[in-house]
Amino acid sequence: VFGQDGQWRDWSAPPLAKNRSVTVLGLGALGAQCAKTLSKIGFKVSGWSQSKKLIENVICYYGSDGLEKSLKDAEIVVLLLPATNETENIINQKTINYLSNKAVIINPGRGPLIDEEALLKGIENGKIGHATLDVFREEPLPENHVFWAHPKITVTPHIASETRPETASKVIATNIDRFEKGQPLLNQVDFKAGY
Repeated sequence: VFGQDGQWRDWSAPPLAKNRSVTVLGLGALGAQCAKTLSKIGFKVSGWSQSKKLIENVICYYGSDGLEKSLKDAEIVVLLLPATNETENIINQKTINYLSNKAVIINPGRGPLIDEEALLKGIENGKIGHATLDVFREEPLPENHVFWAHPKITVTPHIASETRPETASKVIATNIDRFEKGQPLLNQVDFKAGY
Protein backbone atom coordinates (compact mmCIF):
# COMPACT_ATOMS: atom_id res chain seq x y z
CA VAL A 1 0.00 0.00 0.00
CA PHE A 2 1.35 3.39 -0.93
CA GLY A 3 1.52 6.04 1.74
CA GLN A 4 0.05 9.47 1.24
CA ASP A 5 3.46 11.14 1.30
CA GLY A 6 3.92 11.50 -2.46
CA GLN A 7 6.76 8.96 -2.62
CA TRP A 8 6.83 6.31 -5.35
CA ARG A 9 8.02 3.00 -3.97
CA ASP A 10 8.99 -0.27 -5.55
CA TRP A 11 6.08 -2.65 -5.27
CA SER A 12 5.72 -6.35 -5.70
CA ALA A 13 2.62 -8.49 -5.38
CA PRO A 14 2.14 -10.12 -1.99
CA PRO A 15 2.38 -13.93 -1.80
CA LEU A 16 -0.69 -16.00 -2.62
CA ALA A 17 -2.77 -17.20 0.33
CA LYS A 18 -1.59 -20.78 -0.17
CA ASN A 19 1.96 -19.58 0.43
CA ARG A 20 1.18 -17.68 3.66
CA SER A 21 0.93 -19.09 7.15
CA VAL A 22 -1.61 -17.66 9.57
CA THR A 23 -1.91 -18.43 13.26
CA VAL A 24 -5.13 -17.66 15.09
CA LEU A 25 -4.66 -17.34 18.85
CA GLY A 26 -7.97 -18.19 20.48
CA LEU A 27 -10.19 -20.91 19.02
CA GLY A 28 -13.50 -20.09 20.66
CA ALA A 29 -16.53 -19.22 18.50
CA LEU A 30 -14.88 -16.23 16.78
CA GLY A 31 -11.40 -17.70 16.48
CA ALA A 32 -12.63 -21.04 15.15
CA GLN A 33 -14.78 -19.33 12.52
CA CYS A 34 -11.87 -17.07 11.55
CA ALA A 35 -9.53 -20.07 11.21
CA LYS A 36 -12.08 -22.04 9.14
CA THR A 37 -12.70 -19.10 6.81
CA LEU A 38 -8.99 -18.41 6.28
CA SER A 39 -8.45 -22.10 5.54
CA LYS A 40 -11.30 -22.14 3.02
CA ILE A 41 -9.74 -19.28 1.05
CA GLY A 42 -6.42 -21.05 0.88
CA PHE A 43 -4.25 -19.94 3.78
CA LYS A 44 -2.16 -22.45 5.73
CA VAL A 45 -3.79 -22.05 9.13
CA SER A 46 -2.79 -23.09 12.60
CA GLY A 47 -4.49 -22.13 15.82
CA TRP A 48 -3.89 -22.15 19.54
CA SER A 49 -6.13 -22.26 22.57
CA GLN A 50 -5.86 -23.10 26.25
CA SER A 51 -7.66 -26.41 25.71
CA LYS A 52 -7.61 -29.02 22.95
CA LYS A 53 -9.71 -28.23 19.85
CA LEU A 54 -10.30 -30.03 16.56
CA ILE A 55 -11.05 -27.87 13.52
CA GLU A 56 -11.08 -29.26 10.00
CA ASN A 57 -8.09 -28.12 7.89
CA VAL A 58 -6.58 -26.22 10.83
CA ILE A 59 -3.53 -27.45 12.74
CA CYS A 60 -4.61 -26.99 16.35
CA TYR A 61 -2.24 -26.56 19.27
CA TYR A 62 -3.08 -26.05 22.92
CA GLY A 63 -1.57 -25.33 26.29
CA SER A 64 1.74 -23.70 27.09
CA ASP A 65 3.71 -26.22 25.02
CA GLY A 66 1.58 -25.56 21.95
CA LEU A 67 1.96 -21.78 21.93
CA GLU A 68 5.53 -21.77 20.62
CA LYS A 69 4.69 -24.41 18.00
CA SER A 70 1.69 -22.43 16.78
CA LEU A 71 3.70 -19.23 16.38
CA LYS A 72 6.81 -20.81 14.84
CA ASP A 73 7.42 -18.96 11.56
CA ALA A 74 3.88 -17.54 11.44
CA GLU A 75 3.60 -14.74 8.90
CA ILE A 76 0.24 -13.43 10.12
CA VAL A 77 -1.08 -13.67 13.69
CA VAL A 78 -4.73 -12.95 14.53
CA LEU A 79 -5.53 -12.43 18.21
CA LEU A 80 -9.04 -13.50 19.26
CA LEU A 81 -8.41 -14.34 22.90
CA PRO A 82 -10.15 -13.07 26.02
CA ALA A 83 -8.16 -10.89 28.39
CA THR A 84 -7.20 -13.08 31.36
CA ASN A 85 -4.17 -13.34 33.63
CA GLU A 86 -2.91 -16.16 31.37
CA THR A 87 -3.31 -14.22 28.11
CA GLU A 88 -2.09 -10.79 29.19
CA ASN A 89 1.02 -9.89 27.16
CA ILE A 90 0.84 -13.18 25.24
CA ILE A 91 2.47 -11.21 22.43
CA ASN A 92 5.75 -10.26 24.06
CA GLN A 93 9.43 -10.22 23.15
CA LYS A 94 9.74 -13.99 23.52
CA THR A 95 6.70 -14.87 21.40
CA ILE A 96 7.52 -12.23 18.78
CA ASN A 97 10.87 -13.95 18.27
CA TYR A 98 9.08 -17.16 17.21
CA LEU A 99 7.45 -15.39 14.25
CA SER A 100 8.62 -15.12 10.67
CA ASN A 101 10.50 -11.91 9.87
CA LYS A 102 8.18 -9.04 8.95
CA ALA A 103 5.17 -10.83 10.43
CA VAL A 104 1.82 -9.07 10.58
CA ILE A 105 -0.14 -8.89 13.83
CA ILE A 106 -3.90 -8.27 13.78
CA ASN A 107 -5.62 -7.67 17.11
CA PRO A 108 -9.42 -7.44 17.11
CA GLY A 109 -9.47 -9.27 20.48
CA ARG A 110 -8.37 -7.43 23.62
CA GLY A 111 -5.80 -4.68 24.20
CA PRO A 112 -3.90 -6.34 27.08
CA LEU A 113 -2.92 -9.28 24.85
CA ILE A 114 0.00 -7.26 23.47
CA ASP A 115 3.04 -5.93 25.31
CA GLU A 116 3.15 -2.56 23.54
CA GLU A 117 6.87 -1.96 24.16
CA ALA A 118 7.73 -5.40 22.77
CA LEU A 119 5.54 -4.72 19.72
CA LEU A 120 7.32 -1.44 19.00
CA LYS A 121 10.72 -3.08 19.49
CA GLY A 122 9.67 -5.91 17.14
CA ILE A 123 8.71 -3.36 14.48
CA GLU A 124 11.95 -1.48 14.99
CA ASN A 125 14.11 -4.60 14.54
CA GLY A 126 12.11 -5.89 11.54
CA LYS A 127 10.56 -8.92 13.22
CA ILE A 128 7.13 -7.29 12.89
CA GLY A 129 6.33 -5.80 9.49
CA HIS A 130 2.96 -4.30 10.41
CA ALA A 131 0.32 -4.33 13.12
CA THR A 132 -3.39 -3.62 12.75
CA LEU A 133 -4.86 -2.87 16.15
CA ASP A 134 -8.56 -2.48 16.91
CA VAL A 135 -8.26 -2.69 20.70
CA PHE A 136 -5.92 -1.08 23.21
CA ARG A 137 -4.98 -1.16 26.88
CA GLU A 138 -6.49 2.29 27.24
CA GLU A 139 -9.56 3.25 25.23
CA PRO A 140 -10.04 5.58 23.64
CA LEU A 141 -6.40 5.55 22.62
CA PRO A 142 -4.85 8.81 23.91
CA GLU A 143 -4.36 11.37 21.14
CA ASN A 144 -0.60 11.57 21.78
CA HIS A 145 -0.06 7.78 21.71
CA VAL A 146 2.79 6.66 19.43
CA PHE A 147 0.50 4.22 17.58
CA TRP A 148 -1.46 7.03 15.88
CA ALA A 149 1.43 8.29 13.77
CA HIS A 150 3.43 5.09 13.40
CA PRO A 151 3.83 4.17 9.71
CA LYS A 152 3.73 0.43 10.44
CA ILE A 153 0.68 0.46 12.70
CA THR A 154 -2.91 0.79 11.54
CA VAL A 155 -5.32 1.95 14.24
CA THR A 156 -9.04 1.22 14.01
CA PRO A 157 -11.59 2.49 16.57
CA HIS A 158 -12.71 -0.77 18.24
CA ILE A 159 -15.05 -1.62 15.38
CA ALA A 160 -14.32 -5.31 14.81
CA SER A 161 -17.56 -6.22 16.51
CA GLU A 162 -20.31 -4.36 18.24
CA THR A 163 -23.36 -5.40 20.18
CA ARG A 164 -26.45 -4.60 18.17
CA PRO A 165 -29.71 -3.97 20.05
CA GLU A 166 -31.78 -6.04 17.61
CA THR A 167 -29.69 -9.19 18.15
CA ALA A 168 -28.89 -8.61 21.82
CA SER A 169 -32.56 -8.17 22.68
CA LYS A 170 -33.35 -11.56 21.09
CA VAL A 171 -30.70 -13.27 23.21
CA ILE A 172 -32.03 -11.55 26.34
CA ALA A 173 -35.59 -12.63 25.54
CA THR A 174 -34.42 -16.20 24.86
CA ASN A 175 -32.52 -16.27 28.16
CA ILE A 176 -35.54 -15.02 30.10
CA ASP A 177 -37.59 -17.81 28.54
CA ARG A 178 -34.90 -20.39 29.32
CA PHE A 179 -34.60 -19.14 32.91
CA GLU A 180 -38.35 -19.43 33.44
CA LYS A 181 -38.22 -23.02 32.11
CA GLY A 182 -35.28 -23.92 34.36
CA GLN A 183 -32.93 -24.39 31.38
CA PRO A 184 -29.28 -23.26 31.30
CA LEU A 185 -28.76 -19.74 30.00
CA LEU A 186 -26.95 -18.99 26.75
CA ASN A 187 -23.57 -17.23 26.67
CA GLN A 188 -22.74 -17.59 30.35
CA VAL A 189 -19.47 -16.22 31.68
CA ASP A 190 -17.21 -18.72 33.43
CA PHE A 191 -15.74 -16.58 36.20
CA LYS A 192 -13.08 -19.17 36.97
CA ALA A 193 -11.84 -19.17 33.35
CA GLY A 194 -12.20 -15.39 33.10
CA TYR A 195 -14.50 -15.29 30.07
